[in-house]
Amino acid sequence: MASSTYRNGTPKGASKPIASNLKSSSFKSRIHPSHSSGAVLRRNSFSPNANAVGDDGVPGRVRVAVRLRPRNAEELVADADFADCVELQPELKRLKLRKNNWDSDTYEFDEVLTEFASQKRVYEVVAKPVVESVLDGYNGTVMAYGQTGTGKTFTVGYLGDDDTSARGIMVRAMEDILADVSLESDSISVSYLQLYMESIQDLLDPANDNIAIVEDPKTGDVSLPGATLVEIRDRHSFVELLRLGEAHRIAANTKLNTESSRSHAILMVHVRRSVGGGEDTFSSEIDSSSHLVKPVKPLVRKSKLVLVDLAGSERVHKSGSEGHMLEEAKSINLSLSALGKCINALAENSAHVPVRDSKLTRLLKDSFGGTARTSLIITIGPSPRHRGETTSTILFGQRAMKVENMLKIKEEFDYKSLSRKLEIQVDKLIAENERQQKAFDDEKERLKCQMEYVESVKKLEEKMVTNQKKHDHYDFIKDKCNGEVPGTTSEEVDEIKKLLQNETQLRKTAEEEVNKLKSQLENFMLSMAGGDTEIVKLHRILEDEAHNKKKLEEEILILQSQLLQLTLEAEQTRRHLVRVGYGNGFAGSDSFVSQIRHSQFKDAGNGQKAPMATLFEQVGLQKILTLLESEDANTRIHAVKVVANLAAEEANQEKIVEAGGLTSLLMLLGRFEDETVRRVAAGAIANLAMNEANQELIMTQGGISLLSMTAGDAEDPQTLRMVAGAIANLCGNDKLQMKLRSDGGIKALLGMVRCGHPDVLSQVARGIANFAKCESRTSMQGMKGGRSLLIEDGALPWIVQNANNEAAPIRRHSELALCHLAQHEVNAKDMVSGGALWELVRISRDCSRDDIRSLARRTLNSSPTFRSEMRRLRIEC
Repeated sequence: MASSTYRNGTPKGASKPIASNLKSSSFKSRIHPSHSSGAVLRRNSFSPNANAVGDDGVPGRVRVAVRLRPRNAEELVADADFADCVELQPELKRLKLRKNNWDSDTYEFDEVLTEFASQKRVYEVVAKPVVESVLDGYNGTVMAYGQTGTGKTFTVGYLGDDDTSARGIMVRAMEDILADVSLESDSISVSYLQLYMESIQDLLDPANDNIAIVEDPKTGDVSLPGATLVEIRDRHSFVELLRLGEAHRIAANTKLNTESSRSHAILMVHVRRSVGGGEDTFSSEIDSSSHLVKPVKPLVRKSKLVLVDLAGSERVHKSGSEGHMLEEAKSINLSLSALGKCINALAENSAHVPVRDSKLTRLLKDSFGGTARTSLIITIGPSPRHRGETTSTILFGQRAMKVENMLKIKEEFDYKSLSRKLEIQVDKLIAENERQQKAFDDEKERLKCQMEYVESVKKLEEKMVTNQKKHDHYDFIKDKCNGEVPGTTSEEVDEIKKLLQNETQLRKTAEEEVNKLKSQLENFMLSMAGGDTEIVKLHRILEDEAHNKKKLEEEILILQSQLLQLTLEAEQTRRHLVRVGYGNGFAGSDSFVSQIRHSQFKDAGNGQKAPMATLFEQVGLQKILTLLESEDANTRIHAVKVVANLAAEEANQEKIVEAGGLTSLLMLLGRFEDETVRRVAAGAIANLAMNEANQELIMTQGGISLLSMTAGDAEDPQTLRMVAGAIANLCGNDKLQMKLRSDGGIKALLGMVRCGHPDVLSQVARGIANFAKCESRTSMQGMKGGRSLLIEDGALPWIVQNANNEAAPIRRHSELALCHLAQHEVNAKDMVSGGALWELVRISRDCSRDDIRSLARRTLNSSPTFRSEMRRLRIEC
């Protein structure tokens, strides 16, 4: 018998297609730029808000191509005397399926690819239009569907190590994305998963083998926050990542395929691109005024490319699957059947689309009938022995072609980038202002020196003229006295005149330079005034942003006041109920269900609406759940208290779960450190856990792990009481025992006994009693064997120790737990060695409750081990 193994990433036995010289063509849907935003297209979708066509929505049908695999070695021998069951007409984009030698059916597709089509042509006509749309900001999906062994993995995920021309869609798509984006401003990250036996597993981290699907309660978008997300910088790292994922993917050897995929492989490529946020320009030249352009608000486009390699559909009698492989085949066929039902419902515009029948359909809810551009390639084989499987594959593709999607660009404003750019621009202007101020100070100092120089020249000229007059007068007197004719010093006078002319010329030059400096100073002052105006503009922009932020804060304050008013009304109602004797809310209740419901039913009987119903009508459940994510601590505390009170009403629980309230409460429990929020959130989860349908949802969304984590680090007795009550309610479900134990639920219960508070111990004892009762019931029905999980986890000593506790609730639950454990003979030896026999004898004699006392007696009398030990110890029951 073949057994499942891990895939090594290299397809064996697959025939490589021969390269074709046919001219490649694309069947990308055209998006008309003048498409009316108000057009309404009647269609269904997996998404709850898919019927609302947004302003950016454009219709786009699912595009389907068919690819024929060439005959393999086995078929060349076995089918040598038979013609192929299909006839391709690629030029007409038609396919003929032969029923017999004289009759055939004809089908049309968007593209028909022969067995000679190259991998490059397949990529260009099937996947490249989707990749281009993803780069433009749309979501996109490329999926391969077909019978096992028809080449889906070769088409989508082949790495092309030996032959680069054989690279599959995954590698070629990433090459195009890396070539188009800018890694400085854009980012690319990928997750690689497999859906195996209805469990989502991380191919990049095999230990992460149970990833939960999270749906946004506002938009209905699906995400996988627990999956590993790796940033891609180059082609080599991406190929190594694919090789690692393929090595962890489950595969097996069957009669139809030596390396048959036993899981659906899903590669998610997240592309984040910045658009419309160009650098702001300005000129800082001194002799020209600065020019500032108000920065455009930058946009960020977030798109996702999903590449799906579905496991092949198979018929068990042909594949030879048995044992565990048979269970794998059943799981694969069930998920593919669920996908086919959803596509049928979408193609026929059915009012209900069964998206929740499988995790595969939940993951692909945006790909069919959603907002993504989707291309489907169906792979078929030529052998007439598989005509039935080929027909089923072709009809699947025909139905998929009828599905309409409404494509939308995913973009949002990047306020952080805008703020950073404004800060950088302000810093540049401040630096430019400082430089201009420094230049102004330097010019001012230079002008001052020039003025001092001019004044000095004037003083020297005046002094020189005075000295010249004195000298002439002295020479005249001397000539008179000596009797000589003046003129002996004419050469000296000429020389002095020349000096005077030079000084006059220098003075004129200095005055011209002073005038020039004055004009430059005036221009500089004007440019400084222009720079101040630009700074004022920037400050105005920042003030506008601050004003918008203040408006949002005022709206939050209004919502907080409304929430406070509702809280006061609830408090007044509770006080009124306390006065009339209907209880006091959560205090002292094992079930965490507030007794306020009695008063509400009474008021409803008198024709008045209950306070919780009034809360639904006035505020709305969705708004209340939105406040759970508020950044303000008081708002968050009030909101979670309101949800907890609503969860106390059984009629409200279904509405809370459908609106995503359970998911929000679990996120609060794991995210916030505030003790009040954790306590009230745990109480609300405990109320929801009383409903059996909600118990499975809590376990599926990782609730027991969060409760166990909270039990480990919380110290407040009331918080521990709420957590213990929630786990105790989950312990009463037969179906969840193994999951509860594997996620640490029993260990968490036993760990909370450290608190020592009677209310906490009572809830711990109740949970252990519920768990023991379920074990006893499943053992009697023959559904479980072996020792009790409670005994394996070390709970027996604590149960024995508290079976005679002074607190009645603790003692009653511990006695019940011992009785239920003793009903299974395989636990008898452990109970005898642990001292439980003496407690059972005491319970059979002294227990205050007749039913427990009678149960203990029956158990002691029916167990051979207990009877033998009692005879040895000479104990009479």
